[in-house]
Amino acid sequence: MQTPSWTVGDTTVHRIDETLLPPATGPWLLPGATPDVVTRERWLHPDFADEDGVLRLDSHSFALTTGGLRVLVDTGIGNGKTRANPAWHDLRTDYLERLTAAGFPPDTVDLVILTHLHTDHVGWNTRRTDAGWVPTFPNARYVVSRAEREFWAGYAMDEPRRQMFRDSVDPVEDAGLLDAVDVPAEGTDLAPGLRLLPTPGHTPGHVTVRVGEPGAGAIVTGDCVHHPVQLARPALGSCVDIDPARAESTRRSLLASLAGTDTLVLGTHFPPPTAGRVVHQGDAYRLTPVPGRIVR
Repeated sequence: MQTPSWTVGDTTVHRIDETLLPPATGPWLLPGATPDVVTRERWLHPDFADEDGVLRLDSHSFALTTGGLRVLVDTGIGNGKTRANPAWHDLRTDYLERLTAAGFPPDTVDLVILTHLHTDHVGWNTRRTDAGWVPTFPNARYVVSRAEREFWAGYAMDEPRRQMFRDSVDPVEDAGLLDAVDVPAEGTDLAPGLRLLPTPGHTPGHVTVRVGEPGAGAIVTGDCVHHPVQLARPALGSCVDIDPARAESTRRSLLASLAGTDTLVLGTHFPPPTAGRVVHQGDAYRLTPVPGRIVR
Protein backbone atom coordinates (compact mmCIF):
# COMPACT_ATOMS: atom_id res chain seq x y z
CA MET A 1 0.00 0.00 0.00
CA GLN A 2 1.24 3.46 -0.87
CA THR A 3 0.61 6.21 1.69
CA PRO A 4 1.62 9.73 0.62
CA SER A 5 2.86 11.91 3.47
CA TRP A 6 4.04 15.47 4.02
CA THR A 7 6.33 16.83 6.72
CA VAL A 8 5.01 19.92 8.50
CA GLY A 9 7.52 21.05 11.10
CA ASP A 10 7.89 18.10 13.44
CA THR A 11 4.66 16.50 12.21
CA THR A 12 4.11 14.00 9.41
CA VAL A 13 0.69 14.11 7.79
CA HIS A 14 -0.46 10.96 5.98
CA ARG A 15 -3.20 10.75 3.36
CA ILE A 16 -5.39 7.72 3.98
CA ASP A 17 -7.12 6.89 0.72
CA GLU A 18 -10.68 5.67 0.60
CA THR A 19 -11.92 5.93 -2.99
CA LEU A 20 -11.76 8.00 -6.16
CA LEU A 21 -15.10 9.63 -6.86
CA PRO A 22 -16.78 9.00 -10.24
CA PRO A 23 -16.57 11.59 -13.06
CA ALA A 24 -20.22 12.54 -12.57
CA THR A 25 -19.35 13.95 -9.13
CA GLY A 26 -17.89 17.18 -10.51
CA PRO A 27 -20.91 18.39 -12.52
CA TRP A 28 -23.20 17.55 -9.61
CA LEU A 29 -21.08 19.02 -6.82
CA LEU A 30 -19.76 22.13 -8.61
CA PRO A 31 -22.28 22.82 -11.38
CA GLY A 32 -20.60 26.09 -12.33
CA ALA A 33 -17.34 24.29 -13.12
CA THR A 34 -18.37 23.50 -16.68
CA PRO A 35 -15.87 21.93 -19.10
CA ASP A 36 -15.46 25.34 -20.76
CA VAL A 37 -14.54 26.94 -17.43
CA VAL A 38 -12.22 24.12 -16.40
CA THR A 39 -10.31 23.83 -19.68
CA ARG A 40 -9.46 27.54 -19.55
CA GLU A 41 -7.39 26.84 -16.44
CA ARG A 42 -4.68 24.79 -18.12
CA TRP A 43 -2.78 24.30 -14.86
CA LEU A 44 -5.57 22.00 -13.65
CA HIS A 45 -4.55 19.40 -16.24
CA PRO A 46 -3.45 16.63 -15.85
CA ASP A 47 -3.64 16.28 -12.05
CA PHE A 48 -6.93 17.92 -11.16
CA ALA A 49 -8.95 17.60 -14.37
CA ASP A 50 -8.75 15.65 -17.60
CA GLU A 51 -8.21 17.20 -21.02
CA ASP A 52 -11.98 17.44 -21.57
CA GLY A 53 -12.48 19.53 -18.44
CA VAL A 54 -13.88 16.77 -16.24
CA LEU A 55 -12.90 17.35 -12.61
CA ARG A 56 -11.11 14.71 -10.59
CA LEU A 57 -12.23 14.35 -6.96
CA ASP A 58 -11.28 12.00 -4.17
CA SER A 59 -12.38 10.81 -0.72
CA HIS A 60 -9.67 10.40 1.92
CA SER A 61 -8.67 11.27 5.49
CA PHE A 62 -5.53 12.77 6.96
CA ALA A 63 -3.75 11.09 9.88
CA LEU A 64 -1.03 12.70 11.98
CA THR A 65 0.60 12.71 15.39
CA THR A 66 1.02 16.01 17.24
CA GLY A 67 1.13 17.12 20.84
CA GLY A 68 1.27 13.48 21.88
CA LEU A 69 -2.06 12.75 20.17
CA ARG A 70 -2.76 10.42 17.25
CA VAL A 71 -5.23 12.35 15.13
CA LEU A 72 -7.55 11.58 12.22
CA VAL A 73 -9.21 14.40 10.26
CA ASP A 74 -12.55 13.37 8.73
CA THR A 75 -13.55 9.76 8.21
CA GLY A 76 -14.84 9.51 4.65
CA ILE A 77 -17.86 7.58 3.40
CA GLY A 78 -17.54 4.27 5.23
CA ASN A 79 -18.27 0.68 4.31
CA GLY A 80 -21.58 -1.10 4.07
CA LYS A 81 -23.78 1.95 4.54
CA THR A 82 -27.15 2.62 2.97
CA ARG A 83 -26.77 5.83 0.98
CA ALA A 84 -28.93 7.67 -1.55
CA ASN A 85 -25.88 8.57 -3.63
CA PRO A 86 -25.03 5.44 -5.68
CA ALA A 87 -21.31 6.29 -5.56
CA TRP A 88 -21.39 6.11 -1.76
CA HIS A 89 -23.80 3.22 -1.29
CA ASP A 90 -22.60 -0.03 0.33
CA LEU A 91 -18.87 0.54 -0.29
CA ARG A 92 -16.30 -2.19 0.30
CA THR A 93 -12.91 -0.45 0.54
CA ASP A 94 -9.66 -1.27 2.32
CA TYR A 95 -9.65 2.03 4.23
CA LEU A 96 -9.01 0.50 7.65
CA GLU A 97 -6.18 -1.62 6.28
CA ARG A 98 -4.61 1.51 4.78
CA LEU A 99 -5.00 3.38 8.04
CA THR A 100 -3.38 0.53 9.96
CA ALA A 101 -0.56 0.20 7.43
CA ALA A 102 0.20 3.90 7.92
CA GLY A 103 0.70 3.21 11.62
CA PHE A 104 -2.75 4.17 12.94
CA PRO A 105 -4.66 1.04 13.99
CA PRO A 106 -8.18 2.14 14.95
CA ASP A 107 -7.78 1.48 18.67
CA THR A 108 -4.68 3.72 18.81
CA VAL A 109 -6.41 6.86 17.50
CA ASP A 110 -6.83 9.49 20.23
CA LEU A 111 -8.69 12.23 18.38
CA VAL A 112 -11.06 12.31 15.41
CA ILE A 113 -11.75 15.79 14.05
CA LEU A 114 -14.92 16.20 11.99
CA THR A 115 -14.75 19.32 9.84
CA HIS A 116 -18.53 19.09 9.49
CA LEU A 117 -21.32 16.54 9.63
CA HIS A 118 -21.86 15.59 6.01
CA THR A 119 -22.19 12.01 4.86
CA ASP A 120 -18.82 11.74 3.13
CA HIS A 121 -16.95 13.04 6.18
CA VAL A 122 -18.36 10.88 8.98
CA GLY A 123 -18.76 7.42 7.47
CA TRP A 124 -15.87 5.62 9.15
CA ASN A 125 -16.93 7.05 12.52
CA THR A 126 -18.57 3.65 12.92
CA ARG A 127 -18.32 0.07 11.71
CA ARG A 128 -20.93 -2.68 11.61
CA THR A 129 -20.86 -5.51 14.15
CA ASP A 130 -23.39 -8.15 15.19
CA ALA A 131 -24.54 -5.62 17.77
CA GLY A 132 -25.09 -2.92 15.13
CA TRP A 133 -23.06 0.20 14.36
CA VAL A 134 -20.32 0.88 16.92
CA PRO A 135 -17.53 3.50 17.07
CA THR A 136 -14.59 2.51 14.87
CA PHE A 137 -12.20 4.41 17.14
CA PRO A 138 -13.30 3.35 20.64
CA ASN A 139 -10.51 5.16 22.48
CA ALA A 140 -10.87 8.45 20.61
CA ARG A 141 -12.52 11.74 21.39
CA TYR A 142 -14.60 12.73 18.33
CA VAL A 143 -14.64 16.53 18.02
CA VAL A 144 -17.08 18.71 16.09
CA SER A 145 -17.84 22.40 16.44
CA ARG A 146 -20.75 23.20 18.74
CA ALA A 147 -22.33 25.38 16.04
CA GLU A 148 -22.31 22.41 13.67
CA ARG A 149 -23.88 19.94 16.07
CA GLU A 150 -26.53 22.40 17.23
CA PHE A 151 -27.46 23.32 13.66
CA TRP A 152 -28.20 19.72 12.68
CA ALA A 153 -29.98 19.06 15.99
CA GLY A 154 -32.56 21.63 14.94
CA TYR A 155 -32.64 20.82 11.22
CA ALA A 156 -35.59 19.13 9.49
CA MET A 157 -33.64 16.24 7.98
CA ASP A 158 -34.79 14.16 5.04
CA GLU A 159 -34.61 10.39 5.42
CA PRO A 160 -31.18 9.87 3.77
CA ARG A 161 -29.59 12.38 6.15
CA ARG A 162 -31.43 10.93 9.10
CA GLN A 163 -30.09 7.50 8.11
CA MET A 164 -26.56 8.92 8.08
CA PHE A 165 -27.00 10.28 11.59
CA ARG A 166 -28.43 6.96 12.79
CA ASP A 167 -25.50 4.89 11.56
CA SER A 168 -22.55 7.32 11.75
CA VAL A 169 -23.20 10.05 14.35
CA ASP A 170 -25.73 8.80 16.90
CA PRO A 171 -23.71 5.69 17.88
CA VAL A 172 -20.69 7.87 18.67
CA GLU A 173 -22.81 10.30 20.64
CA ASP A 174 -24.61 7.48 22.47
CA ALA A 175 -21.20 6.06 23.47
CA GLY A 176 -20.28 9.42 25.03
CA LEU A 177 -17.42 9.97 22.58
CA LEU A 178 -18.69 13.04 20.68
CA ASP A 179 -17.46 16.40 22.00
CA ALA A 180 -18.98 19.63 20.68
CA VAL A 181 -16.49 22.46 21.18
CA ASP A 182 -16.80 26.21 20.84
CA VAL A 183 -14.76 27.60 17.94
CA PRO A 184 -14.50 31.40 18.24
CA ALA A 185 -13.48 33.67 15.38
CA GLU A 186 -9.79 33.34 16.23
CA GLY A 187 -10.04 29.54 16.42
CA THR A 188 -9.34 27.14 19.25
CA ASP A 189 -6.41 24.84 20.04
CA LEU A 190 -7.00 21.14 20.55
CA ALA A 191 -3.33 20.38 21.21
CA PRO A 192 0.02 22.09 20.65
CA GLY A 193 0.28 22.69 16.89
CA LEU A 194 -3.34 21.71 16.22
CA ARG A 195 -5.99 24.41 15.85
CA LEU A 196 -9.57 24.54 14.59
CA LEU A 197 -10.48 27.61 12.53
CA PRO A 198 -14.09 28.56 11.75
CA THR A 199 -14.84 28.47 8.02
CA PRO A 200 -18.65 28.64 7.86
CA GLY A 201 -20.89 28.67 4.82
CA HIS A 202 -20.75 25.17 3.42
CA THR A 203 -22.33 24.33 6.76
CA PRO A 204 -22.86 26.77 9.64
CA GLY A 205 -20.26 25.16 11.89
CA HIS A 206 -17.70 24.05 9.32
CA VAL A 207 -14.06 24.21 10.45
CA THR A 208 -10.68 23.86 8.81
CA VAL A 209 -7.74 22.37 10.67
CA ARG A 210 -4.40 24.14 11.01
CA VAL A 211 -1.33 22.03 11.72
CA GLY A 212 1.75 23.91 12.91
CA GLU A 213 2.30 27.65 12.90
CA PRO A 214 0.41 30.27 10.84
CA GLY A 215 2.06 30.96 7.50
CA ALA A 216 4.35 27.95 7.65
CA GLY A 217 2.22 24.98 8.68
CA ALA A 218 -0.60 23.23 6.87
CA ILE A 219 -4.34 23.69 6.45
CA VAL A 220 -6.77 20.81 5.95
CA THR A 221 -9.56 22.38 3.94
CA GLY A 222 -12.59 20.27 4.67
CA ASP A 223 -15.26 21.44 2.22
CA CYS A 224 -14.71 25.20 2.27
CA VAL A 225 -12.70 24.40 -0.88
CA HIS A 226 -13.77 21.24 -2.68
CA HIS A 227 -11.47 21.43 -5.70
CA PRO A 228 -8.53 23.52 -6.95
CA VAL A 229 -10.73 25.04 -9.69
CA GLN A 230 -12.20 27.16 -6.89
CA LEU A 231 -8.84 28.87 -6.45
CA ALA A 232 -9.10 30.19 -9.99
CA ARG A 233 -12.83 30.85 -9.62
CA PRO A 234 -13.61 31.52 -5.93
CA ALA A 235 -17.22 32.35 -6.80
CA LEU A 236 -17.83 28.73 -7.80
CA GLY A 237 -19.91 27.18 -5.07
CA SER A 238 -21.15 23.72 -4.23
CA CYS A 239 -24.72 22.57 -4.79
CA VAL A 240 -24.82 21.51 -1.14
CA ASP A 241 -23.60 24.75 0.43
CA ILE A 242 -26.05 25.72 3.18
CA ASP A 243 -25.23 29.43 2.80
CA PRO A 244 -23.64 29.99 -0.64
CA ALA A 245 -22.84 33.68 -0.11
CA ARG A 246 -21.11 33.02 3.19
CA ALA A 247 -19.29 30.01 1.72
CA GLU A 248 -17.87 32.23 -1.04
CA SER A 249 -16.86 34.95 1.42
CA THR A 250 -15.15 32.39 3.65
CA ARG A 251 -13.33 30.84 0.69
CA ARG A 252 -12.10 34.22 -0.54
CA SER A 253 -10.85 35.20 2.92
CA LEU A 254 -9.08 31.88 3.41
CA LEU A 255 -7.38 31.96 0.00
CA ALA A 256 -6.28 35.57 0.50
CA SER A 257 -4.69 34.61 3.82
CA LEU A 258 -2.85 31.66 2.26
CA ALA A 259 -1.64 33.17 -1.01
CA GLY A 260 2.09 33.72 -1.15
CA THR A 261 2.76 31.98 2.17
CA ASP A 262 4.54 28.70 2.84
CA THR A 263 1.34 27.14 4.18
CA LEU A 264 0.70 23.71 2.72
CA VAL A 265 -2.91 23.25 1.64
CA LEU A 266 -4.23 19.70 2.05
CA GLY A 267 -7.48 19.34 0.14
CA THR A 268 -9.99 16.95 1.63
CA HIS A 269 -11.34 16.13 -1.83
CA PHE A 270 -8.32 17.12 -3.93
CA PRO A 271 -7.11 14.16 -6.03
CA PRO A 272 -3.42 13.28 -6.08
CA PRO A 273 -1.10 15.10 -5.58
CA THR A 274 -3.67 16.46 -3.06
CA ALA A 275 -1.42 19.16 -1.54
CA GLY A 276 0.04 22.44 -2.70
CA ARG A 277 0.65 26.09 -2.01
CA VAL A 278 -1.62 28.94 -3.03
CA VAL A 279 -0.08 31.54 -5.33
CA HIS A 280 -1.53 34.64 -6.94
CA GLN A 281 -2.69 34.39 -10.54
CA GLY A 282 -4.16 37.62 -11.87
CA ASP A 283 -7.01 38.62 -9.58
CA ALA A 284 -7.41 35.05 -8.31
CA TYR A 285 -5.16 32.12 -7.44
CA ARG A 286 -3.73 28.78 -8.51
CA LEU A 287 -2.30 25.80 -6.67
CA THR A 288 1.35 24.86 -6.99
CA PRO A 289 1.32 21.09 -6.32
CA VAL A 290 3.50 19.57 -3.62
CA PRO A 291 3.49 15.78 -4.08
CA GLY A 292 3.71 13.69 -0.96
CA ARG A 293 6.55 11.35 -0.08
CA ILE A 294 5.47 7.77 -0.61
CA VAL A 295 5.66 5.51 2.45
CA ARG A 296 5.24 1.80 1.72
